[in-house]
Amino acid sequence: MDAQWDVAVIGAGPGGLAAAHAAAAAGARTIVLERAEHPRYKTCGGGLIGTSLAAASARISVPARDRVAAVTFTVRGRRAFTRRSAGQPMLTMVRRDDFDLAWCRAVVAAGAEVRQHAQVRALDQDVDTASVTLADGEVITARYVIGADGSAGISSRHVGVTFDQQDLGLEVELAATEADRAAYQGRVLLDWGPVPGSYGWVFPKDDELTVGVIMEKGRGAETKKYLADLLDQLGLADRRVLRDSGHLTRCRRPDAPLRRGRVLLVGDAAGLLEPWTREGISYALRSGGWAGEVAARADDPTQLSEYDQQVERHLAPEMAAGRRLLRVFARHPRLIHAAMASPMGWRSFELYCRGDLTMANVVRRPSIRAAVNLLGGRPAETQPQPG
Repeated sequence: MDAQWDVAVIGAGPGGLAAAHAAAAAGARTIVLERAEHPRYKTCGGGLIGTSLAAASARISVPARDRVAAVTFTVRGRRAFTRRSAGQPMLTMVRRDDFDLAWCRAVVAAGAEVRQHAQVRALDQDVDTASVTLADGEVITARYVIGADGSAGISSRHVGVTFDQQDLGLEVELAATEADRAAYQGRVLLDWGPVPGSYGWVFPKDDELTVGVIMEKGRGAETKKYLADLLDQLGLADRRVLRDSGHLTRCRRPDAPLRRGRVLLVGDAAGLLEPWTREGISYALRSGGWAGEVAARADDPTQLSEYDQQVERHLAPEMAAGRRLLRVFARHPRLIHAAMASPMGWRSFELYCRGDLTMANVVRRPSIRAAVNLLGGRPAETQPQPG
């Protein structure tokens, strides 16, 4: 049976839309299946690092709500200090409804069809095609399917992704007062939290503040308490709550599959995100772009291996470095706090945020690699085993 489409994308977040844009721009007949309708709210800090900004700016006019050049660091609400960038801004703040809508329009302009209110119920494939069954019974067939429907979605289960890190993020969007806007314009706050590996944030978005925390899954009560305590410590507990939401982030195991047959996974669906900061937008945009390009020109499924190679070459080293730095942070948060106050630590953080330095390159530096190893951040395969 001939496929109706060359590429069908499940999910219209940054990863799915980047994939659809790349596929359509390459001439592939492309459809995007989105269960909701744009613009729609999405739980997300919305901070674009330089890597994300570079990938997005080439395709859309980024709807920035603020540009950040200063960071305040705290430890459980105390020991505050602020560092400012001397050059260009480090982060660009967006609301995901604005950002995703801009991508959606760019995808349509590139020639793809975006089908909204399209709830996917099943995903199958045979030798010649992949098929997506919608809630109303309609079956969409395509030569290839790109899954971008999150780590708990149908496509991730179909491929069989396994995860080695799961975290719970809780977030509130607050109506910012004039005093809040003056205090946080161009500045974010990062707080190292009470549980190993946890942290909180305040991100400015013009007339809103995004306040959130993240902690390993299984500590729901502690995560809620951390968010409440952070709001109270910052004097924000009485602000009007515009939205209140939560989400799970999941990092893939290094040996987890990225595809199965004619189905490829990108972004959260593949468990692609940075393990320490849990930053995922840059991973979604990059993996989505690669998957769309590869799927558009692949004559048969064996040629999809090029996508695996791109992820292994560019993203896997970043995730490995992030895992090592997370282990150090979990054991020594105050040391990380002190490092951010040092010229070298701040400069490295600044360059990372701008997209001019990768975590993998930081960890490769002999002095830093030795320090990371000494502080408990050795690669997983070299960690001492119990017993």
